[in-house]
Amino acid sequence: MAAEPIKTIVILGGGTAGWLSATFLNRILGDTVDITLIESDDIGTVGVGEATIPPLVNLLVFLGLDEREVMKAVQGTYKLGIEFIDWYEKGEGYSHAFGAPGNPLGVLPFHQYWLRQRMRGKGGSLWDYSLNHMAAKANRFTHMKTIPNTPNMEGMNYALHFDAGLLAKYLRGHCEAEGVIRREGKVAGVNLRAEDGFIESLSLETGETVGGDFFLDCSGFHGVLIEGALKAGYEDWTHWLPCDRALAVPCTSAGPLKPYTQARAHTAGWQWRIPLQHRTGNGHVFSSAFMETEAAAKILLANLDGEPLAEPRLLKFTTGRRRKTWVKNCVALGLASGFMEPLESTSIHLVQTALQRLAHMFPDTGFNPIEIAEYNRKTQCEYERIRDFLVLHYTATKRNDSPFWTHCRTMAVPESLSGKVDFFRQHGRVIVDEDDLFKEANWVQVLIGQGVMPESCSPLTLNVPEKKLDDYFQHIRQIYEATVTKMPSHAQYVAYHCKAET
Repeated sequence: MAAEPIKTIVILGGGTAGWLSATFLNRILGDTVDITLIESDDIGTVGVGEATIPPLVNLLVFLGLDEREVMKAVQGTYKLGIEFIDWYEKGEGYSHAFGAPGNPLGVLPFHQYWLRQRMRGKGGSLWDYSLNHMAAKANRFTHMKTIPNTPNMEGMNYALHFDAGLLAKYLRGHCEAEGVIRREGKVAGVNLRAEDGFIESLSLETGETVGGDFFLDCSGFHGVLIEGALKAGYEDWTHWLPCDRALAVPCTSAGPLKPYTQARAHTAGWQWRIPLQHRTGNGHVFSSAFMETEAAAKILLANLDGEPLAEPRLLKFTTGRRRKTWVKNCVALGLASGFMEPLESTSIHLVQTALQRLAHMFPDTGFNPIEIAEYNRKTQCEYERIRDFLVLHYTATKRNDSPFWTHCRTMAVPESLSGKVDFFRQHGRVIVDEDDLFKEANWVQVLIGQGVMPESCSPLTLNVPEKKLDDYFQHIRQIYEATVTKMPSHAQYVAYHCKAET
């Protein structure tokens, strides 16, 4: 029998992953497919203060959502990068700012000339030439694509901070207005077809049965469909990413509204700080093998900027990924597909790329196994490349003040990471593929920030006379400093541009 177009899609689970999936699929499929989302008010989502990366901004445009209206609804603020404190060494810090430092000169990226200047005893810090870093540390922000009167100099890349629970609520309202059906209830059973093991329908505790052609599993860590019913298997990466617990707590806002996320390393993990309009999101990510929950909670509460607004909430996880994220007629997204901790704010982005990949390989009822295998291959590559980037933060360190950091500093790392680090040590060059999430500028900032310094720079930098190079560096710094001074404060800009109504 010939395959037919997909007519019904069932999404299990709400939260950011579920409602973002519903929004995306409804956008690309329109009235050709009926979309039903099943969630229960009794089952909570992670729903903490959430930090993102720049591609989300473009996704909002694609979805037809007005960024300003979204930001008002989700108590949002802007994010220019991440400040890492005490990672390489206690008392040391660096930024992973969005956008490359400086400006390219000829065929080479800016950091190559910075390496040459450094070898001459000049140049200062790499982040002295990062517009995003300079604006972030001055607590300033504005939308800027290019710098006025400098046609070759780009403006600032940015991402968003928001309340994840409020985003899910906003997307739900948008979806329901567009015809997506929400069913309240808990799944009591998953019914598989006898002939091939495909999912036929879901039985709810109410006695209702919800059938579909295609199922998306957004049910969180448990993976009710992908693992509970289809036994996809899980690849555990705890030996590379040892943190397996997080305590989350909101607190009152204090001090200036900062346009960046903060990640401060502690004795057995690290603490996030995400500034929102109405509060600050905080969490302590730690390894239960090296620290008890009670001790982790004390560290978290002792390092808040304001008064806690609730008791810390414990989240347990195992870093890694499903061995297959697409099995038969089910695709897992969000936490159901895997988790690599929130260190570089990749969780929502992985939902976004999974949906984009799904759009390129959207099935019919034949569910071609060759296409499914390719989807799984690409997903595996994406997870592994992001994993390597995260592992770099832990293993490239001088810290030896606790058993946790000694473990991280001395652990064996994936060959794909060690090869990339060795390559960078030679001439400051980075191996990246076209579809890698983290590009050269991302790797350069974290490598240098974590103390991995190249032995030399590209020989092509020698083609630029020293006087011209000195003038070039001075020019960039002056332009960036002048640009930052003209920006409004982050708080002023948020209040003017996207102040929440409640």
